[in-house]
Amino acid sequence: QVELVESGGGLVQAGGSLRLTCAASGRSLSRYKVGWFRQAPGKEREFVAVISKSGGITRYTDSAKGRFTISRDNDKNAVFLQMTTLNVEDTAVYFCAADPSYGVVLYTLPGEFQYWGPGTQVTVSS
Repeated sequence: QVELVESGGGLVQAGGSLRLTCAASGRSLSRYKVGWFRQAPGKEREFVAVISKSGGITRYTDSAKGRFTISRDNDKNAVFLQMTTLNVEDTAVYFCAADPSYGVVLYTLPGEFQYWGPGTQVTVSS
């Protein structure tokens, strides 16, 4: 079983940047596709980005395209989410999650991910 912990959240002004890290322990993160999700107060958890096990394939929600970049370093057992041009609508708790499934399909529904971190708060001020 893999354990995930997010870090890198914080308070940033609109237009700023943050880099989130999802660090894994227990098992090699290279065994998993890894996604980033977020949940704002009163809203459902929503997909942000996902990356394949090798890092060669990525997928983003429309609002993240061109602003966010997901990447991974399997040697460091970590996945990253570089966020730029942040706006107040990006304010949420951000979670990373691991999907152990085989194949090339990158899922975007929370239910497809088996392991979750506790989340890190991102707050964007206007």
